[in-house]
Amino acid sequence: MRAAVLKKTGNIRNLKENLPVEETPVPEINDDEVLINVKSASVNHRDVWITKGFYSKIELPVIPGSDCAGIIHSAGKNVKEFKDGDEVTVNPAMNWGESDDFQGSDFKILGMPDNGTFAEYVKVNKSQVFLKPSHLSMEEASALPLTGITAYNALFKKAKCTAGDTVLITGIGGGVATSALVFAVSAGAKVYVTSGSDEKISKAVSLGAAGGVNYNKEGWDKELEELSDKKISIAIDGTGSDIFLKCIEIVRYGGRIVSYGATKGNPNFFPMARLFWKQLKIYGTTMGTPEDFTGMIKYVNEKKVVPVIDQIFSLENISDALRRMSNGDQIGKIVVRI
Repeated sequence: MRAAVLKKTGNIRNLKENLPVEETPVPEINDDEVLINVKSASVNHRDVWITKGFYSKIELPVIPGSDCAGIIHSAGKNVKEFKDGDEVTVNPAMNWGESDDFQGSDFKILGMPDNGTFAEYVKVNKSQVFLKPSHLSMEEASALPLTGITAYNALFKKAKCTAGDTVLITGIGGGVATSALVFAVSAGAKVYVTSGSDEKISKAVSLGAAGGVNYNKEGWDKELEELSDKKISIAIDGTGSDIFLKCIEIVRYGGRIVSYGATKGNPNFFPMARLFWKQLKIYGTTMGTPEDFTGMIKYVNEKKVVPVIDQIFSLENISDALRRMSNGDQIGKIVVRI
């Protein structure tokens, strides 16, 4: 099979050399696994960090990629839930653990250290496999898993988002942020966004956001407070840095803030007085339980949610896909057609 095999980490400019597309053996499955003929995969920041070497316990060579949609090619003898030809997607969160609130010590994500989805075939345990929502194309379904479960968990499990909430989503354009926008709008919430790009803000408005501000502008937080009439009850943030601190200022009394990342680094300080005086609730989140993923798929089916696709690349041009992700140019999910 054809696969993108990471053989060396380092500068993103050396991806064609470090991540060549080449022929590799088709995986052999055990009795509890299925072999999926991958039709489409999608790119996450995690893939970029792995190729750069900014990830713990990297084992090379490896086929990266956490998300996919495809067709079951074959199944082990203990697999009764699926049959050859079923169109499926995959939960990339493996070995979650016993707690409903946090992952266990054996938790891992498909694509490192296990071979992932940037290949014509991938093998996974049957417990990780879900029927593809019928209203989604292969490309759309492949854009759903990792960012979808992260956004779903942040919004609904942690922040308890309902139609009565006004939600701030920072850094719109990224996969989780865009998924959170689509989920929040589908739930009837009023959504505002931030971005360093006016184009991305305009795209968010076209997807249902009530408005947004450019965080490169002086006083953007005051502009957002005025725009939202100081009614923001939930902030979903993956940027960290001073933008996270602004969320503490912007969110109303009794509000909820969920952090799923820190792409811009750590804040310089933490305003403790704001935390207790405003009686805020602050949560951290990383993906979710198998039950959360089941709930996310059910929600997507019921609400007919459609992930936002940025651009589609061929497997042979996967280095260009990862470079676009690294540059932060995307609005939605970057997809690799296998």
